[in-house]
Amino acid sequence: MTDLTEPVDAATEPTDASADLTASFTALYGAAPEGVWAAPGRVNLIGEYTDFNDGFVMPLALPHTARAAVARRTDGELRLHSTDVPGGVVQLRVDELAPRSGHGWAAYPAGVVWALREAGHAITGADIQLSSTVPTGAGLSSSAALEVVTGLALNDLFGLGLAPAELAVLAQRAENAFVGVPCGVMDQMASACCTDGHALHLDTRDLTQRQVPFDLAAHGLRLLVVDTRVKHALGDGAYAERRAGCEEGARLLGLRTLRELPYEGLGAALGRLADAGADESVVRYVRHVVGDNQRVEQVIALLDAGDVRAAGPVLTAGHLSLRDDLRVSCVELDLVVETANAAGALGARMTGGGFGGSAIVLVEESRVDAVTKSVHEAFASAGYSAPGVFPAVPSAGARRLV
Repeated sequence: MTDLTEPVDAATEPTDASADLTASFTALYGAAPEGVWAAPGRVNLIGEYTDFNDGFVMPLALPHTARAAVARRTDGELRLHSTDVPGGVVQLRVDELAPRSGHGWAAYPAGVVWALREAGHAITGADIQLSSTVPTGAGLSSSAALEVVTGLALNDLFGLGLAPAELAVLAQRAENAFVGVPCGVMDQMASACCTDGHALHLDTRDLTQRQVPFDLAAHGLRLLVVDTRVKHALGDGAYAERRAGCEEGARLLGLRTLRELPYEGLGAALGRLADAGADESVVRYVRHVVGDNQRVEQVIALLDAGDVRAAGPVLTAGHLSLRDDLRVSCVELDLVVETANAAGALGARMTGGGFGGSAIVLVEESRVDAVTKSVHEAFASAGYSAPGVFPAVPSAGARRLV
């Protein structure tokens, strides 16, 4: 992905992209699709590793989307193809889909078909052609976008009547049970439910959501995404380990989830964990999760008060917690945050699962070029490949295009 100096149009998907996907579908499968759908990737403004703890998150959808051209089948065949991945059509039988059975990238859309059928919906097969502009490996939820766009298309075509939040939960089940990634529900909810011009304040305990106006341009601000273009192998299995550590912390505290621990009681709870002989990593994880829930509430209060600039230091505090307590950052992400802040940014933090991927930077419009230049120079001096930098434009969630 190249650097972008102008925001991507967040309101509409380019019509030529839908036409191109329709044409490639027709050439591949021999007939036109019944429609084309899109679902976005996301960045998370604040609230990381909190969703599987029933906590608070605040993502916003990107204009970058996964798109799907789809037609129904009645013979039980599921045919999947991506214009972004080398190789031919992946052909599966819907009644033979089984969790943890591989299939590479195709496991994400196939898992959604499996989850829908497990939930009692009669999906009788489909031809699906996929294409995505969501960068992979950048911590921007490219997999959730694939899941949600598949679910939305099948929901429409088969008349299932599922609400966006219901689709998100089924997509999460596909990733948890079918693909085998123990993620929370934030990514799928962001892709399914975000709205143009807003960030999504989501309570992952009961899926209560509030669309929070997020018009940075009106305040003379910009939120940049810096894709480090790296993904460290250390991240493999680390997510599951941290989830298990959080669950252990809740168990030792006699709680169902860490959401039940109020910020005001954090200090005493950490003392109880130490007295109980908890591993020091569990203590750190608990401190991060409870602290990040508090940081989400801080940012919401600042946005409601119109004091957007004051959210910058909260973002940076979140990064320090991710770096020091959760230990999911890496040298490239730390370099982005340190360099951006030194160059005059209001605040910055890694976003997503970490160990590579992307950071976000809140910056005055007048400082965008200077901050971007400083980050590029810092990466060059360190011998790293040039990062991708683009504005995060709060965009629409999953939708039908054609």
